[in-house]
Amino acid sequence: MITQEDDEEAFLLHRPLEEQPTTKTPLPWDQFWIILFLQVSEPLSSHTIAPFIPQLIRDIGVTHGDESQVGHYVGILESSYYAAHVLTVLYWSQLSDRIGRKPVILIALLVISVSMFSFGLSKTFLGLVVSRAVCGAFDGSNPVIKSMVIDITDVTNMPKAYGYIPIPWMIGHTAGPLIGGSFSRPADRFPDIFGRSELLKTYPYFLPCSISTIFISLAWLVTYFRLKESVSARTPLWELIKGGLFRQSYAKPRQSSSNVLVNPREGNSEEVRSKSLPLLLVVVANHAATNLLNMSFTSVLPLFYATSIEHGGLSLEPPRIGAILAAQGAAHGISQLLFYARLHDHFGLVVWLCVAIQLALTINLNMCNTCLALFVRAAAPNHASLGATNGITQTFVSGAKIIGPASAASIFSYSLQEGHDAWLVYYFLMALAFLAVGVSLLFPRDLSVWEDDQ
Repeated sequence: MITQEDDEEAFLLHRPLEEQPTTKTPLPWDQFWIILFLQVSEPLSSHTIAPFIPQLIRDIGVTHGDESQVGHYVGILESSYYAAHVLTVLYWSQLSDRIGRKPVILIALLVISVSMFSFGLSKTFLGLVVSRAVCGAFDGSNPVIKSMVIDITDVTNMPKAYGYIPIPWMIGHTAGPLIGGSFSRPADRFPDIFGRSELLKTYPYFLPCSISTIFISLAWLVTYFRLKESVSARTPLWELIKGGLFRQSYAKPRQSSSNVLVNPREGNSEEVRSKSLPLLLVVVANHAATNLLNMSFTSVLPLFYATSIEHGGLSLEPPRIGAILAAQGAAHGISQLLFYARLHDHFGLVVWLCVAIQLALTINLNMCNTCLALFVRAAAPNHASLGATNGITQTFVSGAKIIGPASAASIFSYSLQEGHDAWLVYYFLMALAFLAVGVSLLFPRDLSVWEDDQ
């Protein structure tokens, strides 16, 4: 027996090209600006700590003065976030399909702010790892925000919406390193202003973390008071707790709400696994390969800058590292703003060849992620499964982000030791680049494979 939902899925999957909508829907700016504002939080928090992590590892004494061991501990610290994230991100994404996107985003912002505060007050390596791991375990905002973008857009305005996504990421990637580099060890760098503060002398990295915390707290308030829920068919959290979280049937119909933006139909992770599986596997593989390369490169870069000249680095201080990383973030964002929308309009959704070329250019790795976000939408079996689909994708992405920083930073440290090839880490990064390019060639070259799924 064919249900109404099956009819809708068949229509979405097999709609002829001539029936595709031609009139572009205006972006819902009353909500979209909030989503852009929220997107700043994650890159801001993660890149605030990037410039001073190598120096922080030295300061806490965990390496006992061995410069070649700094990379090992930096890799462990950066991977701890994603090790916890990979265990929970799918459940947060599924939960957002059930109780709505807004509650999950509020939880994520609250935990990010608390973990950043805790990170700035940590004096041991274990404390640093716990702070990042707790943040990773409860931060489900990234896939949920991606799902919300898809919720409030359609096929006519989604590429335009994703054309704006580089703006908040550019802001986060630029402001984060500037904050972390400029305000670390403030009592030493600005003695006339902060020299009398015993708190900042005892916790020299608390100030940049607290600045990031203030911004994320502001984002929480904006979300609570201004963001509208984009999922209408919701189950109260208390009902999920009583029935066993994620164990209730997804087939039970629920009443729609009148104060939301869209009204998706039911769906679950089983549908994601059984429908559009080949497309989803290709998208997941590309997401994982791209982020493996991206995280490996971005974790090695500050290490290279901070390593002493006699060990093959540049011996730069956190302020200068922060300025360089900020310039890199600005270049990433500007390249996306100038080129992504034009490439999409010229080549269509399947810019597989463009993605393959971009993967060889590290400045455009973020553009690859923007393209891949559209592929996730095309691979989802229906609208109500967007959260689960993004969750599955993000699970594998987080797995790649565990491997990337830990392996690249460790290989970098290994290459610093006497008797080892100093170029070993660069051979590793080249191999990852070729892997990412090869995986991108798995994308179907037939445009109708993707456009019919819209």
